[in-house]
Amino acid sequence: MATTAPSSLHQTFLSPKHPRLHHNSHLSPPRLRFHSLPIRATTITLQQEQSSSTQKSQSSGIEFLSCPVCYEPLIRKGPTGLNLEAIYRSGFKCRKCDKSYSSKDIYLDLTVTAGLKQYVEVNPARTELFRSPLVSFLYERGWRQNFSSSGFPGPDEEFKMAQDYFKPSEGGLLVDVSCGSGLFSRKFAKSGSYSGVVALDFSENMLRQCYDFLKRDATLMATNLALVRADVSRLPFASGSVDAVHAGAALHCWPSPSNAVAEITRVLRNGGVFVGTTFLRYTPTTPWYIRPFRERIAQGYSYLTEEEIRDLCTSCGLTNYSSKVQQSFIMFSAQKP
Repeated sequence: MATTAPSSLHQTFLSPKHPRLHHNSHLSPPRLRFHSLPIRATTITLQQEQSSSTQKSQSSGIEFLSCPVCYEPLIRKGPTGLNLEAIYRSGFKCRKCDKSYSSKDIYLDLTVTAGLKQYVEVNPARTELFRSPLVSFLYERGWRQNFSSSGFPGPDEEFKMAQDYFKPSEGGLLVDVSCGSGLFSRKFAKSGSYSGVVALDFSENMLRQCYDFLKRDATLMATNLALVRADVSRLPFASGSVDAVHAGAALHCWPSPSNAVAEITRVLRNGGVFVGTTFLRYTPTTPWYIRPFRERIAQGYSYLTEEEIRDLCTSCGLTNYSSKVQQSFIMFSAQKP
């Protein structure tokens, strides 16, 4: 892959991340304030036996890529491997739809609308917000740091917590959906715990920002790490091909969390693990007279309660739900049986 971003760097883009800037910023949504609480952990284990070992990805990390239209495996022409250079120099084609996909930019575009010239899709405002070059630039330069005011422990601690949940999936393929600027994708790739990492986002500019961070580290540029543009509700992977899925501070930004979790369940292998973090609408300790106010300020984003997240995971077929809560922060995990 080329070491500099292409000249088409200034497209508009999207990524599901929670916007949170300085309180005087006109981009920042209403703050959700909660009383400080210690992190609370809960686990619900359903009566289904876990597989004794998760089937790991043994391939180069490419055979799992599928057409986002029909989910048929993509035919690849070019060098093998999952690293950025190999993907950039490869072309992909669906044998059924006869549709081609390429990395003419610094990422592989596997959206349904890839390559379209006339059709323009209207997305929700929160989606378009994260397609802004300014927001993608600011995400790791102040935006994400403000999450601590709502109880997020910080990227380093959140990464350690996620790694604990992902132990059954070590050695397999991890997809970091709604990766934004790649904050956690880089950590997962550097950990050496996975055979490959896919940094996936709908936002073109977030993926460009992700590449800007990656090219500063020669080690990361050589690892099995790919940048893919895709819709979380239409993941371009074969069913049962992914060992682990991470979604950091993302669920509340998805247009349809139910469709997204259903897709994540589809692509996970048996025994695969899904870990996500998000902002809760309110917690069990939130006074009843405050809750209507929280309902109003949550409009525009899919802020759920802990009970709703658990219900969503189990209704999509996931088991062994577990969660940790601090103020409005929640990290949850569930497993495909």
